[in-house]
Amino acid sequence: MRQSFLGMVTSTSMSKTVKVKVTRSKLHPIVLKTIKSHKNYLAHDENQLCALGDVVRIEACRPLSKNKHFTVSEIVRSANASK
Repeated sequence: MRQSFLGMVTSTSMSKTVKVKVTRSKLHPIVLKTIKSHKNYLAHDENQLCALGDVVRIEACRPLSKNKHFTVSEIVRSANASK
């Protein structure tokens, strides 16, 4: 099973590449509050189907460039459908 994340598309300005923001929530061990943290991943979008605001699942693959190690496996929720 490959590493996969669920995140939101924040940039589509590159050709065949999207920037995906993956947010994680973690419980602080002492204060017991939920802390939200995020990380941005570059993912390969072969057919350029992703739009800004889409929720997508990204999956690990072989390195495609210096910073791109993920591909978009599916579009979970389209930005147009939520409006």
